[in-house]
Amino acid sequence: MEPALNYARTSDGVTIAYAAAGDGPALVWLPSLSNVEAQWQVPVLRDTYQRLAASLRLVLFDGRGTGRSQRDVDPADLGLDGQLRDLDAVIGHMGLDRVAIIGLYHGVAPAIAYAARHPGRVSHLVLFGGSARTQDAMSAPQTQALLSLMERDWDLFADTAAHAWTGWDAGESARRLADVFRTSSTPAVARATFEAAASIDVTDELPKVRTPALVLHRPADRQSSDTARHLAEALPAGRLMTIPGMTPALFLEDTAGDVDVVVRFLTDAPPAPRREPAPARADGLTGRETEVLRLLAGGDSNAEIAAALGVSVHTVERHAANLYRKIGARGRADAIAWAFRRGIT
Repeated sequence: MEPALNYARTSDGVTIAYAAAGDGPALVWLPSLSNVEAQWQVPVLRDTYQRLAASLRLVLFDGRGTGRSQRDVDPADLGLDGQLRDLDAVIGHMGLDRVAIIGLYHGVAPAIAYAARHPGRVSHLVLFGGSARTQDAMSAPQTQALLSLMERDWDLFADTAAHAWTGWDAGESARRLADVFRTSSTPAVARATFEAAASIDVTDELPKVRTPALVLHRPADRQSSDTARHLAEALPAGRLMTIPGMTPALFLEDTAGDVDVVVRFLTDAPPAPRREPAPARADGLTGRETEVLRLLAGGDSNAEIAAALGVSVHTVERHAANLYRKIGARGRADAIAWAFRRGIT
């Protein structure tokens, strides 16, 4: 069950909704277009939250103007200072003396700023997909095209953003994530939020961050990899880690593996070796798709395959859908027959 919402009041009088789950070191997840209540209904997000909460005190909140937080806010207050006031209010209301912070995409810069300005309060930073200068991470043509949809067609934006993040065959996760985006805010506030984010530059604060910082990136995107490397090098206690996968999201492609990386970093445990996928085949299947097909042919359920590979059931379903499409299979039985004919058993 999703945790109950609580409410904090910022120093400028804005009401912020937040939820907490689990026990252990506190990890505060900085929001984007957020609706914490709806996010718990997205299978891949719920799986991520539950895995994190098994080892940590996970704290999620809706930023001003979004979700269950106060909606009637001044667009001029959606920038860095407003975001830091929201974060400070939640930490203060919970009575937390020391927290780790995870910042994804345009949550990276606020995470850096808070750690620089509150060095005794932040124990660790986990950063993915962003930059100290947020515009650097928002400049890709695909991102700009997506943002241009916000005010022209809010529903189309929500659907496109959800599928861009989860993949076009993500099924229920994508549909429910689109509902999160759709109900998170209004088009005007969302656009103002991203415009404010694009103006944030905390480059000058990087040398002040003495907090251990884990900068994660995937190797598929050269531009984001370069941005991640520069960020890790600029942080005095920064550490760059490459995580396998092709998706532009954290916790999606290998939920269990990504969560394990984060938990081990926050608890100062050594990183665990990951199982490397089999090499890609000439027939177009990736190594991971071949592994999934082999386990399917062995009679394993999606849940059993997920456990064997250390990934989420959602990820297994996505790999299965991809491999079905590539080999022209109409379903599991068709795919198994195809595997037997080619000796993939």
